[in-house]
Amino acid sequence: MKKIILFVLIYQISFFYYAETMAGELNVTAGKLTDNSSFKKAYFAGGCFWCMEESFDKVDGVIKSISGYSGGKLKNPTYQDVIYKDTGHVEAIEITYDPKKISYEMLLNVFWKNIDPFDKYGQFCDKGKSYRSVVFFKNSKQKNIIQKSVAEIEQRFNAKVVTMLWKFDKFYIAEEYHQDYYQNNFLRYLAYKKACQREEILDKIWN
Repeated sequence: MKKIILFVLIYQISFFYYAETMAGELNVTAGKLTDNSSFKKAYFAGGCFWCMEESFDKVDGVIKSISGYSGGKLKNPTYQDVIYKDTGHVEAIEITYDPKKISYEMLLNVFWKNIDPFDKYGQFCDKGKSYRSVVFFKNSKQKNIIQKSVAEIEQRFNAKVVTMLWKFDKFYIAEEYHQDYYQNNFLRYLAYKKACQREEILDKIWN
């Protein structure tokens, strides 16, 4: 009897795993789970990448977000390089998303609602080149979408959007302690975000 129950459980688990794999929810390569081939990636810089991670992680259709650096010439930059050596990089995030659930236009809208597009010196309490806001485009279609969005914001606010548009080149993953910082160091993160008045400024701009 125990053998029969065990067999049934193994069969159910195997069937579920097979069904998920065939549905594209799970992909197996060399014994490891990997991203679905239909997932896409987008890149944004909105000041502190901890805050940008939090903003995108709660969006339906976003699979994951990773903190890192993009836009500069130095290969494999460190946090110290980017912040103190003017490498040209900005703190950025890589968004992996499911285009069946969320479009690039919708991701761009999330980005705008979580930055100050009129601050050319950085974002909120973080000032300096590495904290500038940037939208990275991978092709002409994305560039056109971004430019149209910028024009709409400028018309709405009657102000110049200073967020930059850069052609995406490479993304370098930041140090491990930066990943999911808002979750792993919740109290410190909360104190930082409160001190920067990020939510208050965003509410003033967009609401």
